[in-house]
Parts: sequence; structure tokens; C-alpha cells
Amino acid sequence: MWLSFPHKGNHPATCEGRNTRVYRLNVDRLRAIAARHGDNTAYAVAKRTGINVSSAYRILGEQTQPDLNSALLLAQAYDLDIRTLMDPVEDEPAGAAA
Repeated sequence: MWLSFPHKGNHPATCEGRNTRVYRLNVDRLRAIAARHGDNTAYAVAKRTGINVSSAYRILGEQTQPDLNSALLLAQAYDLDIRTLMDPVEDEPAGAAA
């Protein structure tokens, strides 16, 4: 299901005056954790996690952020709390989270 936010202020990345946080995957942290488990390539991460190989390459190449399901699979595969992989982003420009 695709959610639309047609009015300014409804999208988390553009909420003004609201205590809304945007979170992004810390890719360097993920790479370090994966390497400790012997996963030095996106292919190895994909095989361990069950994430699509091309998605793993895009995530580790910082071309995209994982969806919630993929982030949970990453955390579960490396026996982590998902918050370990995510960092809050403050004052991100509108549209940059896409």
C-alpha cells in the first residue's frame, strides 16, 4: 500500500514544529557488524539476511534506505536491536529521505 501525504506538514520529513524524527541506516556500522560475521560483500549480507541481492547492494552502496522489513531482517540476522543500526537525523531537508 502506498501512502500519500498531499498536504505540507503531513510527511515526517517536512513536519514543522512537531517532534518528528527521521531515522536512517548507519551503513558504516552495518558494514562493520557484517564483517565481524564474515560478511564482507553485499551478496554475503543478502544471503545471511534473506534480503534481495540487488536491494543489499543498493543499501550498502548508500543508494537507498531499507524498508522496515529489510531493516528488521538485517537486525535479526546479526542478532541486534534495530536501534543499533539506525541513527536519528535532525533537520534533514525536505525530500532528502526519499
